[in-house]
Amino acid sequence: MLIMGVDPGIAISGYGIISNEQSNCYVVEYGVIRTPPKLAMPYRLKQIHEGYIELIQKYKPDVVAVEELFFNKNAKTIISVGQARGVAVLAAALSKIEVFEYTPLQVKQAVVGYGRADKQQVQQMIKTSFNLEELPKPDDAADALAVALCHMNSYKLRNIMDGRGF
Repeated sequence: MLIMGVDPGIAISGYGIISNEQSNCYVVEYGVIRTPPKLAMPYRLKQIHEGYIELIQKYKPDVVAVEELFFNKNAKTIISVGQARGVAVLAAALSKIEVFEYTPLQVKQAVVGYGRADKQQVQQMIKTSFNLEELPKPDDAADALAVALCHMNSYKLRNIMDGRGF
């Protein structure tokens, strides 16, 4: 199974693609899609959407896991992040790929074992989990890998609960 994790953002949108083959899980690719701050919002969203479409066409993930929004005191920030999240979900839907959504609390709980873990703890666990030589950077890419890993763990757990094994 190939899983694409998404950590949405308007300035920086993280992505992480992992593979889970016969209990062997590894990182295929990770990085970010950046948009220039001076670019008008519609064109930033277009750029993010095109970036995700390009990644989907290149890697052909089986599923896309997206981090849900968390409450933010800044309404403008939450709206723009919500729009970026929407174009990521749209890219998957247009590509006929099933989308799964996880809260930041669920992701941290699945990856670190503690729902209030900080960015450094998440990065360290991603490095350890995937046997990477260095911490994945920037944070947005590490978070996207964490979302993908959260989905993989949830998928395995659902199969066990359903009696299908791994």
